[in-house]
Amino acid sequence: MTERPPDGLPARLDAGAIPRLKSHVRLQFSAPRGQWIVQAPERVLMPDDIAVAVLKRCDGSSSVSAIAQALAAEYNAPVDVVTNDVLELLQDLAEKGIIADARA
Repeated sequence: MTERPPDGLPARLDAGAIPRLKSHVRLQFSAPRGQWIVQAPERVLMPDDIAVAVLKRCDGSSSVSAIAQALAAEYNAPVDVVTNDVLELLQDLAEKGIIADARA
């Protein structure tokens, strides 16, 4: 695990991170909108299909590496490329207060 940055941002995630949705965040399908949404206090995000595939796996027990390996197999893509993309997405969501590392 890495140290928390001094500016208050979440620590940089790595392949060993175990992402989970924060307790105040919900991923749910919105029938009226016909799409998945991420609900958090005073904000709603509308993730694309790939982001939904990642978020559905953020269960607090699967590592980033395991998530990336599963997605790479599902989409027949190189694991290293998928890992980098997953880390980039999750870091952005961590900085927005949507996910956290269950190891912390």
